Amino acid sequence: MTVLRTMAALALAAGLLGTAPARAAEINALITTAMEAAMDELLPAFERDSGNSVHVSYGPTGGVARRFLAGEPADVIVIGSTALDDLIRQGRVLPGRADLARTGIGICVRKGAPKPDVSTPDALRRALLAARSVGYTAPEGGGVTAAPIRRVFERLGIAAEVAAKARLAAGGPNGRVSVLVSSGEAEIGLQQVAELMSNPDVEVIGLLPGDLQQMTVYSAGISANAKQADAARALVKALSEPSAVAVFKAKGLELQ
Repeated sequence: MTVLRTMAALALAAGLLGTAPARAAEINALITTAMEAAMDELLPAFERDSGNSVHVSYGPTGGVARRFLAGEPADVIVIGSTALDDLIRQGRVLPGRADLARTGIGICVRKGAPKPDVSTPDALRRALLAARSVGYTAPEGGGVTAAPIRRVFERLGIAAEVAAKARLAAGGPNGRVSVLVSSGEAEIGLQQVAELMSNPDVEVIGLLPGDLQQMTVYSAGISANAKQADAARALVKALSEPSAVAVFKAKGLELQ
């Protein structure tokens, strides 16, 4: 009888082990700052529904790519599509990126401040010349807007004038253009709309007009060395759902 009880207990234990839920995964994610406001809303829901946890580190696209190449661990990377394609070509990210959203470059002033006309290239030129200071991202920060914004100044023929009164943001969570504007350090700021909208103390007064605009597509990829590849794929799938697209849109990010 004792032997039978022992065998039954072992069988029960084996059955319980067989039906135990899979161990939760901890996903490491490197994500562009432009998507931080949307991720603050989407990731907690994914963690609740999946049982997995997501450890996120934010930064400008170029900075994120450099950190990843330098060895910072990541299962999922969400950055500008051009930079992600470079990582795919290098074999550091698996082929088959998922395009999640896109955004353009916007123009902002401090909340409650006068709103200059920026609806045409000529109007934008006048507004930038009239501003006491102009904020945008420093090129060395790795943001995707620094070079295009400087090209805008050159095309408008005011590069020297703007350079003399430029206020540069470092990029990333602690170096936002919108903070330069909301703090009064810059009178007018140019940055991706999604990042500007995340600061309630500034107002977006328009987008770069006409062919001065540059749209950036943000895409997700799975690291070739992902330790939690299946969980990472589940996260990317969740970020591609219609409910996620609606959140992106509300935060200034549009689907392609």
